[in-house]
Amino acid sequence: MLSSFSWLDFLSAFIVLFAIIDPVGSIPIVVGLREKGKTVHPGRAVICAFSFLFVFFFVGDALLRLFGVDINSFAVAGALVLFLLALEMVLDIVIFKDTAVVGNDATYVPVVFPLLAGAGSFTTLLSLRAEYSPLSILVALFANAIVVYVVLLMTKGIGRVLGKAGLYFIRKFFGVILLAISVRLFTSNLSYLIESIGG
Repeated sequence: MLSSFSWLDFLSAFIVLFAIIDPVGSIPIVVGLREKGKTVHPGRAVICAFSFLFVFFFVGDALLRLFGVDINSFAVAGALVLFLLALEMVLDIVIFKDTAVVGNDATYVPVVFPLLAGAGSFTTLLSLRAEYSPLSILVALFANAIVVYVVLLMTKGIGRVLGKAGLYFIRKFFGVILLAISVRLFTSNLSYLIESIGG
C-alpha cells in the first residue's frame, strides 16, 4: 500500500538509491566538466532527473506487464545490474557510464543521463518495489533529490573538503554496501521465483 511507511524501509531504500545515484562519486566528473567550460545547472538537473525517476516508479510496473515480466523476475535482473555497478565502484572499472557531452550545456548529458537517471537508477527503483513499501521508496527518492541538489550546488567545496582520498573511501564504502544489497536482493527474489515454480 502507498500509505504504508517504514523507517527501516526508508533507510534501506535511501542507502541503495544514494549508492546507485552516487552523487559524491560524480563530483570529480562535474568539476571536470566545469573546468572545461561546460555549464551545469543543479536545479534543472535534479528536477529533470528525479521527475523521470518518479514517473517511472509508477509506470514501470505497467511497462513490465506489457512485456509479460513480473516484478520479482525484474528484481533478479536488477540485482545483477546492481552487482555490476557495485563492481564498478569497488574495482575502479567502467562498465556502464558514458560521459559524452553535447554542446556547452552538460546539465542533461551526462549529469541527468546517465549519471543521475541512468539505467541503474531505473532498474533499482523497480527492484526496490519487490522489497520495500512504495511510500518509503518515494520518500527516500525525495531525500536523495535534496542531497544531490546540495552536492551539485557545493561541488567544488565538497571536493576540496573530502579530497581525493575522502572521495575514494566513500565510493568504496558505498560500493561494498551496494554489493551486499544486490546479493540479498538476488537471493530473496530468486527464492520467491523458485517457490512459485515449485508451487
